Amino acid sequence: MPSTRAPAQPPATDRRPVRERLLAAADELFYRDGINNVGIDRVLEHAGVAKASLYSTFGSKDELVKAYLEGRQATRRARIEDRLAREQTPRGKLLAVFDALAETVARPGFRGCAFIMANAERPGGDRSKPVSDVYRQWIRDLLLRLAKEAGAPAPTGLAQQLLLLYDGALIAAQMDTNTGAARTARTTAEALIDAALSSERAKGTRAAASSRASKRKS
Repeated sequence: MPSTRAPAQPPATDRRPVRERLLAAADELFYRDGINNVGIDRVLEHAGVAKASLYSTFGSKDELVKAYLEGRQATRRARIEDRLAREQTPRGKLLAVFDALAETVARPGFRGCAFIMANAERPGGDRSKPVSDVYRQWIRDLLLRLAKEAGAPAPTGLAQQLLLLYDGALIAAQMDTNTGAARTARTTAEALIDAALSSERAKGTRAAASSRASKRKS
C-alpha cells in the first residue's frame, strides 16, 4: 500500500542544483511508495521545482527512473566494495558481500531491493530494466570471480548458490521486516564456501597421496 503521508516540502533555502533535488525526491518517493504510485507532480512538489525543470533536466519520467536506479546501483556497489576492501582473502571477500547485505537491510527505511521492486512494477523493455540488468550482472560476476579466486572446484555452481542465498535474504528481510535473515544468510554462505573449499583441499590431498604412492612403486 502506498504511504498516505504527505511528503515534506524542501526548505525554501535549498540551493542544491535542480538535478540533485529531483533525484533526492525521486529516490525517496519511488523507493518508499513505488514507481507507478508516484506521479511526476508529486516529485516536482517534493523537490520544489517547476515541471519545465524536470523535462529540461531528464526529459521524461522514464529517464528520471533510470537515474534513480543508477544512483541506487552506485550506492549498493560502493557499500559492497567498501566491505571487500577490508578483507585480504577471497573467502573473506565472499563473506564480505553478505556483511554488506546485512548493512543494507539494517538501514532505516529499508523496504526491499530497489531493483527487484522496479522489475516487479515495470517489467518489459522500459528504461529501468537495463539498469537492473547491469547491477545483476555485476553481482553475479563478482561472486563468480571470488569463487574462482578462492579455489572452489565448481565456482559457477558456488556463485549461483550464493546469489540465490543473497536474493532470498533480501526478500525475507523485506517480507518479514527482520534483519536476522541477513545474518542467517551469512552463516549459510560460510557453510557453503567452507564445504566447497574443503572438497577442493580433500581432492588435493588425495592427489598428493596418489602421487607419493606412484613414486614409491616406481
